[in-house]
Amino acid sequence: MNTQTLSVPAAIRTRRTVRHYRPDPVPSELLEELLDLAVEAPTAWNMQDRSIVVVTSASGRRDLSNAAFGQPQPLEAPVVLVFVAETAAWADENADITELAGRNGAWNAEFTAMFASRTEFHSLQQRGLLRENAVKNAMIAATYVMLAATSLGLASAPMNGWDPDLVEKAIGIDNRPDLAIAVMVAVGYSDTTPPHPGRRAREHTVFTERYPSS
Repeated sequence: MNTQTLSVPAAIRTRRTVRHYRPDPVPSELLEELLDLAVEAPTAWNMQDRSIVVVTSASGRRDLSNAAFGQPQPLEAPVVLVFVAETAAWADENADITELAGRNGAWNAEFTAMFASRTEFHSLQQRGLLRENAVKNAMIAATYVMLAATSLGLASAPMNGWDPDLVEKAIGIDNRPDLAIAVMVAVGYSDTTPPHPGRRAREHTVFTERYPSS
């Protein structure tokens, strides 16, 4: 693949949310690279409790547009990525995770034993936070996708306005209470160059040690 990529800082500074797309398809090798980068995103305890459903068919994208109250991005963008939070993934044996981490020298026996105990996940379960935890991990992967897409010359749009029941039905998980929709990301080639809407000064939103009291 000969695509000239942007640096991470450049991708962060130039990324824009794009609502309208050219009909040009995303080359398969570019999409494969984007997905490879997406699954590099970190998750708590490397649980990888998020999946990505890649929707490229006209009918599938139409269903997602309907689920998103008629928003145009799924209709125009050639690819829509649906990020699924797997709230019960922690309860599986997940032996492949520990075996690979051990072979790579990333985890020692002590850390592997801590992973096997699932102590943190039992605590999340008791506090009713398993879904929130998995959604957070899926959102990190979605952020990776948007920055990677920008670096590869693609445009994207995070979509958080949709009917979850209809999205679940569109991707075939409407009978899976252990799964939740985190976000959808449209990917393709922009038909415009949206201007930067601007951001508040850093001093408005970044604080030292404690959030201001007033």
